Amino acid sequence: MSAMRLKIPALALLLVLALAVQADEVRWPQIVESADGIPIAFEVIGNGSEPALVFIHGWSCDGRYWREQVAHFARNHQVVVIDLAGHGHSGLGRERYSVAAFGQDVRAVVDAVGAEQVILVGHSMGGPVAVAATRVMPGRVIGIVGVDTFQDVGGTISQEEFDAMVAPMRADFRQGAAAFVSQMLIEKTDRGLREWIVADMSAAPPEVAVSAMEEMLSDTLSGRSRLAFDGLDTPIVAINADLWPTNTEGNRRHIGAFEAVIMEDTDHFLQMAEPESFNRELERVIASMVKQSR
Repeated sequence: MSAMRLKIPALALLLVLALAVQADEVRWPQIVESADGIPIAFEVIGNGSEPALVFIHGWSCDGRYWREQVAHFARNHQVVVIDLAGHGHSGLGRERYSVAAFGQDVRAVVDAVGAEQVILVGHSMGGPVAVAATRVMPGRVIGIVGVDTFQDVGGTISQEEFDAMVAPMRADFRQGAAAFVSQMLIEKTDRGLREWIVADMSAAPPEVAVSAMEEMLSDTLSGRSRLAFDGLDTPIVAINADLWPTNTEGNRRHIGAFEAVIMEDTDHFLQMAEPESFNRELERVIASMVKQSR
């Protein structure tokens, strides 16, 4: 009799666990075609209410660079993580890896998810990509959060500066990219993380990385990057490191609603280097954007 009393609760527990596993929908990574037919990989995590949070990685990165944010924000929001074309698990074959084309990647994913309201969170190159995506999704983006980007949207570069940045990557991509990425990191950041970031980004497909870099710099050289904000009334907040100065007042001459949050003593990859502090700031910014949209 005592043996039966032990077995029945144990069997009941196994049954409950089995039913729970069956009831929990498994969401595999998904693929959708961008406007030019390139397959774009993305994942959807969480069942929270809108706005959905769409995380857009930076140059030569991918969705893994948001791993410290996914579980945290999926508790209250639907989280969407994208691999832009030529990055992560998304397809290759694009002739030009431009910011505008990346914006279409984001639009394709948001359409596939079916989200009516989104906040776009873009790290580094992902910031301008979020702006490009907003322009092709009128009425759906209630806010853009730039992560260590938008330091000076009215800034320009010379042809000499353009050539100096691109030439080392054309000559030897792995070495040139490693040198470029290393200057974005600080000694305080965990050594293992620093080494992983440098090794990972310098292992990107050279044809994709060089093209994307050239396209971004060409936008700055020509002024297209500044013109992207014309007529855009979407609130934009930058959560930036203090590695480089952020020209808040200058940005407001080009962006209708711009605010900046500066995190001290961290580097370009602040969402990974200081995840707890970053997540608190991002939570606050998201709450403010949601409140303004109502």
